Amino acid sequence: MLSKEDFSEIIKNSPIFSLDLVIINEHDELLLGKRLNAPAKGFWFVPGGRVFKQERLEDAFLRISEAEIGCCLNRQDAHLLGIFDHIYEDSVFSSDIPTHYINAAYFVKVKTTDLKLPLGEQHLHYRWLNLSEVKDDATVHTYSKIFLEKLLQVV
Repeated sequence: MLSKEDFSEIIKNSPIFSLDLVIINEHDELLLGKRLNAPAKGFWFVPGGRVFKQERLEDAFLRISEAEIGCCLNRQDAHLLGIFDHIYEDSVFSSDIPTHYINAAYFVKVKTTDLKLPLGEQHLHYRWLNLSEVKDDATVHTYSKIFLEKLLQVV
């Protein structure tokens, strides 16, 4: 695990690769968590997380899904929606340090009862939002909305 100082230097000087989980339930609703940390603090955002150095994508997918939604999902059961840039003016460390994520967004269909949504470190609350409402909801971050067009091609 990186120290805060090392991670801050990486954020200052390099993009970060991450996985986003675009999770839809049996009612065609999108799972969103209210972000506690910058960037995107205070917005509703899809679950996700960064991939660690020397961590295989399959292992990262399992780890991130366990940490973010309380159950392990397999990458082979998901559908890649695409690779996206997320560029922010701030970071978890400072409003003066911009963050650049390059992320792979994966669509996964789940049963609501299969999830054990953890609260605290990343998200204050979770909610399910009907797909037809995502685009017009100002509290949903733009970078979560960009997945909608790709998702609607798959669902």
